[in-house]
Amino acid sequence: MNRLTATYWLETDFPLEKAIAIMAGEQSTGTFVKIPGESQELMDKYAARVESIELIQVVDSYSLHNGKRTNGPIQQAMVRLSWPFENIGYNLSILLATVAGNLFELAPFSGLKLLTIDFPESFKEHYPGPKFSIAGTYKQIGIKDRPVIGTIIKPSVGLDPETTAQQVSTLIEGGLDFIKDDELMSSSTYNVFEKRVDACMKVINNYAQKTGKKPMYAFNISGTTSEMLKRHDYVLGKGGTCIMVNLLWAGLSSIEEVSLHSQLPIHGHRNGWGIFSRNPAVGIAYSAMSKIWRMAGVDHLHTNGLRNKFCESDESVIKSIKACQTPIWAGSDRAMPVVSSGQWAGQAFDTYKAVGNPELMYLCGGGIMGHPDGIKAGIDSVKQAWQAAIDGLSIEEARQQYQAVDKAFKYFG
Repeated sequence: MNRLTATYWLETDFPLEKAIAIMAGEQSTGTFVKIPGESQELMDKYAARVESIELIQVVDSYSLHNGKRTNGPIQQAMVRLSWPFENIGYNLSILLATVAGNLFELAPFSGLKLLTIDFPESFKEHYPGPKFSIAGTYKQIGIKDRPVIGTIIKPSVGLDPETTAQQVSTLIEGGLDFIKDDELMSSSTYNVFEKRVDACMKVINNYAQKTGKKPMYAFNISGTTSEMLKRHDYVLGKGGTCIMVNLLWAGLSSIEEVSLHSQLPIHGHRNGWGIFSRNPAVGIAYSAMSKIWRMAGVDHLHTNGLRNKFCESDESVIKSIKACQTPIWAGSDRAMPVVSSGQWAGQAFDTYKAVGNPELMYLCGGGIMGHPDGIKAGIDSVKQAWQAAIDGLSIEEARQQYQAVDKAFKYFG
């Protein structure tokens, strides 16, 4: 069946089937009144179809403010809608406008969340997914069978290119696999993008020549589409192996354009994601949006981490990690989950147990740089904690075997 399907959770005090008909009409052939041209033949071909409705429960109060009230029972339900491929074509922007356009502000609903999207089989050939994905990232860095251990340049802003490069030198000499720009850093008056690339890649290339190992640095190329394309080329020309994009603010069409052009893995930062996810009664689930970003060609996707500094629950984080690792189709369209936010050696054990594999990036800022015995010990503590988890050691056994891990637990735990 060549149709796109989306699943929603919703809440309404309208008669349930009437509210869903309004929802389906708004996102396909309908408007607020019957109009000329809205023939039965047209509707049969192009209207959104209600595939299923499952009433979950009736509740006593509204989840969100709602401008219209019928004073009917407040019903929560799961709903599946579908659209013909012809409405959308191979156009991710129109796809999102279809499944997540003017829905969230429709008056009948006091809650509405897009949970999943399932694509027509024809999308498989048109959207093969990330060029590098998990396997390609491991190959670029030259490791396997463990997480990519990394960090973020800190402080987020204020450093000049030379100071940034000095920090990079310390981190890679300590054995780090991956470093990324902070999402706030792109090209400032005191840290011009090209000068930062020059300074950092000089350090990284010298290290690679000396050791045969080349750590990955994700330079934040976020800007206009033309700026991002030029910055990609500059990184590539200097021997760089990764670029980073602020996904929500760069825009989906720009991401697609960069992906088509790119010869490097794209590290996707989701800063601002709380707008879509923080309230359980409105927005888009990460499992849905992460598919869109992967189809647009993003190789690495941030997922948050366990016991993070934000509001996201551990359960939600694990679901996000697994969503990135689960193929859309049978193939290589997975993305490398990027676990970050308040991470240190301690969460390695729970993360590995919950996810069931080490195929992820594990980024620690303060968890590495704030280790009481210094940055090298911080890197060692995280690497050793993950190795201990993979080897099946308990936290107590790991602390006995690895001094850096023990010190991390005494300080952070």
